[in-house]
Amino acid sequence: MRYDGGMSDPSDEARRFFAERYGVDSARISELLATALARGGDFAELFFEHRTNGAITLDDQRVKSATRSVEQGVGVRVVRGESIGYAYTESLDAAAMRRAAETASRIGAGGGEPPRALDATPAGAAESRYGEEALLGDAPAAAKVALLERADRAARAFDPSIARVEASVADERKVVLVARSDGQLRGDDQPLMRFNVMALSQRGESRQTARTGGGGRLGMEYFERVPPEETAREAARQAVLLQDAVEAPAGEVPVVLAAGDSGILLHEAIGHGLEADFNRKGTSNYTGRLGQPVASELVTVIDDATIARSRGSINVDDEGNPARRNTLIAGGVLRGYLHDEISARHFGAPPTGSGRRQSFKHPIMPRMTNTLMLPGPSTPDEVIGSVERGVYCTAFSGGQVNISNGDFVFSTTEAYLIEGGRITAPLRTTNLIGNGPDALSKVSMVANDYALSDGRWTCGKEGQSVPVGVGLPTVLVSAMTVGGTRLG
Repeated sequence: MRYDGGMSDPSDEARRFFAERYGVDSARISELLATALARGGDFAELFFEHRTNGAITLDDQRVKSATRSVEQGVGVRVVRGESIGYAYTESLDAAAMRRAAETASRIGAGGGEPPRALDATPAGAAESRYGEEALLGDAPAAAKVALLERADRAARAFDPSIARVEASVADERKVVLVARSDGQLRGDDQPLMRFNVMALSQRGESRQTARTGGGGRLGMEYFERVPPEETAREAARQAVLLQDAVEAPAGEVPVVLAAGDSGILLHEAIGHGLEADFNRKGTSNYTGRLGQPVASELVTVIDDATIARSRGSINVDDEGNPARRNTLIAGGVLRGYLHDEISARHFGAPPTGSGRRQSFKHPIMPRMTNTLMLPGPSTPDEVIGSVERGVYCTAFSGGQVNISNGDFVFSTTEAYLIEGGRITAPLRTTNLIGNGPDALSKVSMVANDYALSDGRWTCGKEGQSVPVGVGLPTVLVSAMTVGGTRLG
């Protein structure tokens, strides 16, 4: 039985599902929470997780690897003020779970509230944001290999220079149960899939590679919307394009960020600074600036965990709070941060459904889900046409940011020169160097073509990785440093 995390009134079957999955009932959960709070504390929670992962890789027309893994366990967190006691166990044996609860309880110093009586029924969100079709993990291996072979053929057929193709498909099913000392009991069943293609173009001694892919919180139905051939041809196109690419200009020039994938720059350069743990500790460039202008009036930034089937979407966060759409910047003014329970209490704000963790082995932190900028009044052609000489960026491989001051460096995988208001020559790998708040203040045009990137991004923070989504309309930043090799 697949528990639907969107069920607002779970049945006896759903309750049995969790009991059978983890071998626990309300009495055992209440006992563990009481043990966790035995030395005092403000709050305690149990995070049960059962995760299955699978992946198949086709390399040079042969199956290179096929893996399947299962992981389960429970993490116990006790919160006292802004201090955390955390422990986990991979064994769901009663004694092992009790030891984990006792370990986490040592953060306590006497006093505190005993746990409330549990709602014996696991509850989910009012509606599910996930696909309802067959899980990718349930599909036969032969069907997955067939998808990879279709991608391989399409990439090789795109251009005679395509000398090597690697394609992979990965699936995940994460079933969680969050039991809280305030009496809430939340469950969710989170699917996730990813499809990737790498193509190598070789012309003589010149070898150029490109990678692309997509996915989200859905199953086999993804390939009805995005056939494997489409992903493969895109990887091949980018690899072939790089054969004729020229060196990028160096210096400060106008930069146009294309709709969709360019949202990763927004995520890294601005989004992390709006996570409330950095602001609680005073290490973010946005600390103490609520209600103040922090960007151009054209900029409105949203973090939205409720977008259907997107990679970053969730029904409930890993603290059991309902997922939300949160406005962070509105018309250039800072309106809010992304909170977990600890930062929400610190700022006197409600939780934003942003408490996330990589697995039961990791503590909670405020994290982004799907971070995007809302569209503006211009058309993409108007934005590009306004630039006499600049750079147009459409795809990125990632980057780095200094949270304390917002300085960033990003590498593009597809970029072009803009000359006389027209997109011209493709550019080799180009670095964008700048400062997040400064870049936001220099947003001078925003187009009406908002797009959400296909599900391919994973966010790292303090050693933890979680799936995220990004989105952006076409945006003009009036000046940004381009780290190329050719002046002007």
